[in-house]
Amino acid sequence: MTTLQSSSFLNSRNFVPSTSSCTRRRGLIRANIDIPRIKTSKISVPILQSVHEQELISYSNIANNNLVEIQLSPATRRSHMANGPDPVVIEKLYAIKEAVADRVEMHRNIGEQRSEWNSMLLTSINGITLGAATIAGVAASSGAGGDSILGLKMSSTMMYLAATGMLAIMNQIQPSQLAEEQRNATRIFQDLHNQIETTLSIGHPSATDVKEAMDKVLALDKAYPLPLLGVMLEKFPSSVEPAVWWPQQRRRQAKRVGDNENNWNGWNGKQEEEMREIMGALGRKDQEEYIRLGGKALKLNKFLAISGPLLTGLAAVGSALAGHSPHGSWAAMLGIVGGALASVVNTIEHGGQVGMVFEMYRSNAGFFQYMQESIESNLTETEMERRENGEVFEMKVALKLGRSLSDLRNLAAASLSKGEEIDEFASKLF
Repeated sequence: MTTLQSSSFLNSRNFVPSTSSCTRRRGLIRANIDIPRIKTSKISVPILQSVHEQELISYSNIANNNLVEIQLSPATRRSHMANGPDPVVIEKLYAIKEAVADRVEMHRNIGEQRSEWNSMLLTSINGITLGAATIAGVAASSGAGGDSILGLKMSSTMMYLAATGMLAIMNQIQPSQLAEEQRNATRIFQDLHNQIETTLSIGHPSATDVKEAMDKVLALDKAYPLPLLGVMLEKFPSSVEPAVWWPQQRRRQAKRVGDNENNWNGWNGKQEEEMREIMGALGRKDQEEYIRLGGKALKLNKFLAISGPLLTGLAAVGSALAGHSPHGSWAAMLGIVGGALASVVNTIEHGGQVGMVFEMYRSNAGFFQYMQESIESNLTETEMERRENGEVFEMKVALKLGRSLSDLRNLAAASLSKGEEIDEFASKLF
């Protein structure tokens, strides 16, 4: 099909005839007009390929997670799954990650609740105790007798008995220690959540990673239970034991970080010797010191837990016997002074959160024991490929102890030269 532009004929400047002659030959008029040639070009129409001959590849880029979702042909998909991580393992790790995030929220909320318990019970019991002491003083100072004095003494005695019962329950459950347990559980569960995220982000997850994550979750559930009845941790143990929230150390899967031509996986003899010295310093200095401090806090807490209810009980007896015995004045004094001392003891124990201090010392001792077991499990592993990379492990130990790498090596050198006489603690964080 040919298309002509009419404007070329209407524009007289663009129209230049080459021959324009009119000749009368045999009554015919002939005119010759040259028309400019119009260049034509061939138009190629692409041949549509069959849908069955194409592989369907769809990309869905997610900016936040940098994930690429690929839909491939069955053969390509099987090849990709053979070379990449098992999707079932990925799904299991995500399920564990969601459960850990839920536990973080639960322990945080319950820790805040039990911290509020400590404040409310402390305020309430002190208010009842001081109120009973005031009533006992009014009854003792009043010269009148009869039903009015009897009512004051009965009120004071009942308030003392109520305070004794509430204080005995509070001392048994130790709300400040319960709150510290939940804070520790929140922190450790959050650390486990971050470890799973790291494994999913840069690692190549395997069934072993799933097993280790499950074991850690169950060990934490056992170490920091949520219920109060039946499974609550012993608040007044016979001896101080470090808190244990990790499962038994297992042999690691053979992994390698970076190119290690000598197959030592980042380890050398000098580094092993330094790790042994650091492990010894942690046991001799840090863990032993916190167990000693925990024992002192436990003894103080036991003394205060017994003294508080004992004083309120004696104050109840003194308030009841005031004015009805030859020693009525002494009984009244016992009712007043006993209540005042009980409020002081209660404030020291629960206002000072002695139970929380004991749990903090116990948890810190457990942290140092965990560090020792981590170092020992790496050093006793004879196959280097099953150890954690030496350079990465050394950096982790330094960060957990609040030291630089050079400072950590100086500590190991000092421990090697001085032995048990070293005065420096391994940890600079606490």
